[in-house]
Amino acid sequence: MIRQPYQIYVERTDRTQNMSRFYAMSIEPNLFGEACLIRRWGRIGAKGQSMVHHFEREQDAVVLFLDLTRQKRTRGYRTLASGNP
Repeated sequence: MIRQPYQIYVERTDRTQNMSRFYAMSIEPNLFGEACLIRRWGRIGAKGQSMVHHFEREQDAVVLFLDLTRQKRTRGYRTLASGNP
Protein backbone atom coordinates (compact mmCIF):
# COMPACT_ATOMS: atom_id res chain seq x y z
CA MET A 1 0.00 0.00 0.00
CA ILE A 2 1.29 3.44 -0.94
CA ARG A 3 1.72 5.57 2.18
CA GLN A 4 2.05 8.92 0.45
CA PRO A 5 1.20 10.13 -3.07
CA TYR A 6 4.18 10.74 -5.34
CA GLN A 7 3.68 12.53 -8.63
CA ILE A 8 5.49 15.15 -10.66
CA TYR A 9 5.01 16.89 -13.99
CA VAL A 10 7.88 18.94 -15.44
CA GLU A 11 8.53 20.62 -18.77
CA ARG A 12 11.54 21.74 -20.75
CA THR A 13 11.14 24.29 -23.53
CA ASP A 14 13.72 26.08 -25.66
CA ARG A 15 12.50 28.05 -28.68
CA THR A 16 15.98 28.29 -30.19
CA GLN A 17 16.17 24.48 -30.41
CA ASN A 18 12.45 23.96 -31.18
CA MET A 19 12.27 21.92 -27.95
CA SER A 20 9.00 21.44 -26.10
CA ARG A 21 9.09 18.35 -23.87
CA PHE A 22 7.28 17.01 -20.83
CA TYR A 23 8.11 14.35 -18.28
CA ALA A 24 5.62 12.95 -15.76
CA MET A 25 5.97 10.33 -13.03
CA SER A 26 3.76 8.85 -10.34
CA ILE A 27 3.92 5.97 -7.89
CA GLU A 28 0.70 3.96 -7.73
CA PRO A 29 -0.28 0.55 -6.42
CA ASN A 30 -1.20 -2.27 -8.80
CA LEU A 31 -3.88 -4.91 -8.16
CA PHE A 32 -1.42 -7.06 -6.21
CA GLY A 33 -0.37 -4.27 -3.82
CA GLU A 34 3.03 -3.71 -5.41
CA ALA A 35 4.29 -0.18 -5.94
CA CYS A 36 4.54 0.83 -9.61
CA LEU A 37 6.52 3.79 -10.87
CA ILE A 38 4.76 5.04 -13.99
CA ARG A 39 6.81 7.29 -16.28
CA ARG A 40 5.49 9.26 -19.28
CA TRP A 41 7.47 11.56 -21.57
CA GLY A 42 7.38 13.18 -24.97
CA ARG A 43 6.63 16.35 -26.89
CA ILE A 44 4.12 18.67 -25.22
CA GLY A 45 0.72 18.15 -26.85
CA ALA A 46 1.51 14.60 -28.00
CA LYS A 47 0.67 11.29 -26.36
CA GLY A 48 4.34 10.44 -25.86
CA GLN A 49 5.75 7.22 -24.48
CA SER A 50 5.38 5.44 -21.17
CA MET A 51 7.16 2.89 -19.03
CA VAL A 52 6.10 1.06 -15.86
CA HIS A 53 8.50 -0.25 -13.21
CA HIS A 54 7.20 -2.77 -10.65
CA PHE A 55 8.62 -2.92 -7.11
CA GLU A 56 7.89 -5.15 -4.14
CA ARG A 57 8.75 -2.31 -1.74
CA GLU A 58 7.54 1.27 -1.96
CA GLN A 59 10.92 2.48 -0.73
CA ASP A 60 12.66 1.17 -3.87
CA ALA A 61 10.15 2.99 -6.08
CA VAL A 62 10.70 6.22 -4.15
CA VAL A 63 14.49 5.96 -4.55
CA LEU A 64 14.15 5.68 -8.34
CA PHE A 65 11.50 8.45 -8.39
CA LEU A 66 13.82 10.87 -6.56
CA ASP A 67 16.85 9.89 -8.65
CA LEU A 68 14.99 10.49 -11.93
CA THR A 69 13.59 13.78 -10.60
CA ARG A 70 17.13 14.95 -9.81
CA GLN A 71 18.32 13.96 -13.29
CA LYS A 72 15.49 15.86 -14.99
CA ARG A 73 16.10 18.98 -12.90
CA THR A 74 19.79 19.02 -13.86
CA ARG A 75 18.81 18.73 -17.56
CA GLY A 76 16.64 21.85 -17.32
CA TYR A 77 13.14 20.46 -16.67
CA ARG A 78 11.03 22.76 -14.47
CA THR A 79 7.57 22.65 -12.92
CA LEU A 80 4.93 24.93 -14.36
CA ALA A 81 4.36 28.32 -12.77
CA SER A 82 1.27 28.41 -10.56
CA GLY A 83 -1.91 29.15 -12.46
CA ASN A 84 -0.95 27.11 -15.55
CA PRO A 85 -2.53 23.69 -16.17
